[in-house]
Amino acid sequence: MSSELQTLIDIELPIIQAPMAGVQTSALAIAVSAAGGLGSLPCAMLGMQEIRDQLALITSATDRPYNINFFCHRPPVEDAARNAAWQNALAPYYTEFGLDPGEVPEAEDRAPFGEEALEILREFEPPVVSFHFGLPADDLLQGVRATGARILCSATTVAEARWLEARGVDAIIAQGLEAGGHRGMFLGEDITTQVGTLALLPQIVAAVDLPVIAAGGISDAAGVGAALDLGASAVQVGTAFLLCDEATTAPLHREALTSPGAAHTALTNLFSGRPARGIVNRIMRDLGPISDDVVPFPLASRALAPLRSAAEARGSSDFTSLWCGQNASGCRAIPAAELLRSLAAQL
Repeated sequence: MSSELQTLIDIELPIIQAPMAGVQTSALAIAVSAAGGLGSLPCAMLGMQEIRDQLALITSATDRPYNINFFCHRPPVEDAARNAAWQNALAPYYTEFGLDPGEVPEAEDRAPFGEEALEILREFEPPVVSFHFGLPADDLLQGVRATGARILCSATTVAEARWLEARGVDAIIAQGLEAGGHRGMFLGEDITTQVGTLALLPQIVAAVDLPVIAAGGISDAAGVGAALDLGASAVQVGTAFLLCDEATTAPLHREALTSPGAAHTALTNLFSGRPARGIVNRIMRDLGPISDDVVPFPLASRALAPLRSAAEARGSSDFTSLWCGQNASGCRAIPAAELLRSLAAQL
């Protein structure tokens, strides 16, 4: 029997491929959607023309539903004191690699969802649009709804889920603490409020009258079944797709995912300025995974970029964001459609 969410967005399988900025393009989304799941395109690090180009590829390759995802963070305010503290924390590494602290590049383009992106939605009318870090302003949200898109958003607490329901989203992604990448938290910054999927999912299911999607730590068919048994209408899987043929995961990241080190992940704000889960590496060990010196999201990546490039040139991922959930056991270097079938094996 189809779940409420499967009926709502017309997908064969109750499995959503998590949007993962930096490690995928439209190819992964196309493969998952064509195989019966819901493929997702992350737009957080794409310029407007890149988004158009990727959507053109998706719509020309499949007529199945797909999801496009945006961040809804508030643009940061530059703080000279915090910039100085962050550069001071990184200074020993700049010295080690012979880098000039005065040649820090511009920050990566991570603009929050805005009018330009809405115009693209009006042009392509994607079936599903999802948001991270809350929702856009009411006028923008109404504009998205007017395109006919179903709206999904991540919640990391019951309070966030209720807030989203009150604003009319169509389904809620319950993002457990196990999930890789950025936490979707938006009503507070206290990471001690973050709980695991098995604790969060049934609480959100009981608190709202909307389909709930379970995310975090789900890496195989048994995990999919367990989440559905706890009341989820679907699951969202990210980490397991990182080694798939269609993913653009970098070689050093792929190496880390298949190493014993993948068993040790932590929430860190060092790479972007917001808490995100990744494999523990040198900078996380040296500075501690959470630092008060870090500049706001997404500016932290600016000063780290030269270190990352220098280390990667030497074959090291010491300064690379190795996003990964707590369960990398399902990562397999196979086509995404094959992985999707394995996740659905017990349905």
